[in-house]
Amino acid sequence: MNNVRAYFDTLVKMNDVDWELFSSKLEKKEFKKRTILLESGNIEKYLYFIEKGSVRLYIPKEDYDLTFGFCFSGRFMSAYDSFLTQTSSTYHIETLTETTIWRLTFDDLQDIYKQTEVGHAIGRIAAENLFLAKVKREQSLLNQTPQERYLSLFTEQPQLIKEIPLKYLASYIGITPQALSRIRKRIS
Repeated sequence: MNNVRAYFDTLVKMNDVDWELFSSKLEKKEFKKRTILLESGNIEKYLYFIEKGSVRLYIPKEDYDLTFGFCFSGRFMSAYDSFLTQTSSTYHIETLTETTIWRLTFDDLQDIYKQTEVGHAIGRIAAENLFLAKVKREQSLLNQTPQERYLSLFTEQPQLIKEIPLKYLASYIGITPQALSRIRKRIS
């Protein structure tokens, strides 16, 4: 829990009273590799903070999955659209490695908003981080070639290349695993 507080203190200073309320609402969970945290059709009940591990967000298809996001240690994660609207998610969330998360329910977050000033700041920062990641991904799909997207991932998020199976990276970039192999050969 000390790591979580240290991270939040880098975002916004929290007094001990606010931290006590906030931390009392957090639940620590540990998951094995390839655990489904949320299936499409279900409502997202949690906002997660990843202490350790990696997670992918994807739309399951019969022949292949469409991976559209990854989240790593030290980041917020959620099917945030479902979380905010409390309606069914259209995608899955799955751990890619052994993962330790701290989670907060929708109702507990609303309670924190009501009782603290810092809760609003944390909620805003979480929303901003999720939004910025989404915009960056959309912009890369519209403005970069698959090779440029791969090179950007390689330089900006090297943990992706190390931790994520190539078939998921290919899906994230918007190409087949075979096309990704050709790109990797070309640039090596």
